[in-house]
Amino acid sequence: MNPMDSQGVTGFDPDVERGYGWLYLAASVLGLAGLMRIIDAIWAFRYKGAIPNDLQDGLLGSNLKNYGWTYLIIGIILIIASVMLLSRSQIARWIGFIAAGLGGLSAMAWMPYYPVSSLMYVGLAVLVFYALIRYGGRGNM
Repeated sequence: MNPMDSQGVTGFDPDVERGYGWLYLAASVLGLAGLMRIIDAIWAFRYKGAIPNDLQDGLLGSNLKNYGWTYLIIGIILIIASVMLLSRSQIARWIGFIAAGLGGLSAMAWMPYYPVSSLMYVGLAVLVFYALIRYGGRGNM
């Protein structure tokens, strides 16, 4: 018997696996963004240098500890959403929406200081939203 079945690839059913790549991308992006936010939080907690003068105009004020706690909480939420999305839980879709929104909005706090990385976070959040809207519904999971 030919190792290829009638669909071209052994064990792959396009009706069942439709959109799995997008959901895997969304889970991966959420997990990596969570790890990056936790690294940002560790940096904020351990930073001992001079703080920029413009930081008092920032969203969370001039204390880096505020940013550290915010990023730590958001990082944990992003990682939890990633794991739940890989388990294909329906509630994970909604947590993924919230987590992607928080990830994108938290990037806006550093937009004046690091515009390229902030726009990258926002762009990745948009990709996660697309994956969850298009392929994360009850009929697709």
